[in-house]
Amino acid sequence: MVRPSARARQGGGGTALRAVPGEPAILRAQFGLGRSIRPGRGIGNLDGQGQAIVIDIRPVLLVVGVLLATLGCAMMLPALYDLALLDADWQTFAVSAAFTLFVGIGLAFANSGHGANLTIRQGFLLVAAAWVLLTAFGALPLAWSQLDLSFTDAYFEAMSAITTTGSTVITGLDEAPAGILLWRALLQWAGGLGIIFMAVAILPMLQVGGMQLFRIEAFEIEDKVLPRATEIARWLLFIYLGLTALCALAYYAAGMSLFDAVTHSMTTLATGGFSTHDASIAYFSNNWIEFAAIVFMCLASLPFVLYVRALKGDFRVLVASSQVRGFFVVIAVFVALAWIAYRTTPPEPAPERLLTIAFNVVSIITTTGYATTAYDNWSSMAVSLFFVLTFIGGCQCSTSGGIKIFRLQVIYKAVRMRVKTMIWPSGVFTESYNGKPLAGGVARAVMGFFFLYLLSFLVIAALLNALGLDPLTAMSATVTAMSNVGPGLGPIVGPVGSFAPLPDAAKWILSFAMLLGRLELFTVLVLLTPVFWRV
Repeated sequence: MVRPSARARQGGGGTALRAVPGEPAILRAQFGLGRSIRPGRGIGNLDGQGQAIVIDIRPVLLVVGVLLATLGCAMMLPALYDLALLDADWQTFAVSAAFTLFVGIGLAFANSGHGANLTIRQGFLLVAAAWVLLTAFGALPLAWSQLDLSFTDAYFEAMSAITTTGSTVITGLDEAPAGILLWRALLQWAGGLGIIFMAVAILPMLQVGGMQLFRIEAFEIEDKVLPRATEIARWLLFIYLGLTALCALAYYAAGMSLFDAVTHSMTTLATGGFSTHDASIAYFSNNWIEFAAIVFMCLASLPFVLYVRALKGDFRVLVASSQVRGFFVVIAVFVALAWIAYRTTPPEPAPERLLTIAFNVVSIITTTGYATTAYDNWSSMAVSLFFVLTFIGGCQCSTSGGIKIFRLQVIYKAVRMRVKTMIWPSGVFTESYNGKPLAGGVARAVMGFFFLYLLSFLVIAALLNALGLDPLTAMSATVTAMSNVGPGLGPIVGPVGSFAPLPDAAKWILSFAMLLGRLELFTVLVLLTPVFWRV
């Protein structure tokens, strides 16, 4: 809890907030409490009588309105495609687009003129509100289409798309309307782009889960390479579009149809994994397609800010990055372990065996979720390997989910430094990351994130188990949702299964888990704490 300082109560210059003794330090550090803010900037301000002012949500609604209007325009693409194919579902998309545009434009106009710089709390609220509301409106075409999905299933599918998770409740994708397949791919592609912008521009400023480690990196790009922050956004969009186009060309050259190549390129670069076929990539039974997918899944899991620097002439940055090196080391280690765990009858030739193993390992660590085989049937060792692999994820400032490579590296360095201090109590030790000293605040934030991640995993898995899911399904569904991977383990939610048989309550819990993992936990959970609203 925080109370106004004496100066604030006396009407002095700026409104200062002080922390009450005994308030948890992690709340003050992680959520920005106890800091000075300017009057009139939102929650945390006091009026003349010393009463707390409710948070000003008008800037949040303005941005959400613009995003909804953009989403409504995007709905016209599958509408036009269905219309060209003379599919009646074009009307569903047209109505959904009109409704979404109406709400979005209405919110934008009603709150125009309130787009001042957001406060920290408004930033938290904006990120969560944008993902929740975009999912709700993105689910409308799915709920109103020929698929006849319940709103629960439609919301689950839309959340899986926008968070680039890839879990699905839809069966019979091979016969599904083309507009729906295109819409699922578009949602994932847009979600991946949004995640990159959020990871580069928003989360470092909110200091979520050690993300402040990349705040300097982002500003270095802005100050030394590009003249304005808007240029960063343009370059990121250019790179994302360029890689998507290259991926589509590679898939098309390898044997996919044009429609499959375009939709799969969007879900590959988003590391989302939605496919136009129930069998996923296995449907094509094409080694060149699998090889192309491996390449572009890896490219999508590297930090996009490094691509900006590479295109500006600093090519060494991709090799020098600790994240990038660690990412490929982890892939190599798990490919070697999976080689031992892969047991099939009859055994595959070595080149095909390596391709199968590498594809599925890369698919899971990048949190893409494509599948070419039921890897949970290889052996009991393989089940354990892929369960652990689901937690890891790719690099920060990429489209992949999971805990992220950099956090595991920071934890390792923090543990190593702690061991050194135990052996040499009088010694002074420092750790560095990417050649720069690793601040203690970053290590504490990463440790807090890791603990909260495991705690959230245990709580959600226990809730799913209480709903009747067996332990393997409950745990694998939880981690695949929180890490935004897609397929879980076991006969129900495994790589050849579907989330459709799960009860509605489980789907809502997993939808929350997807949002929780995609927005880096603290961004969502801070909104559930009374202290966030009590200042």
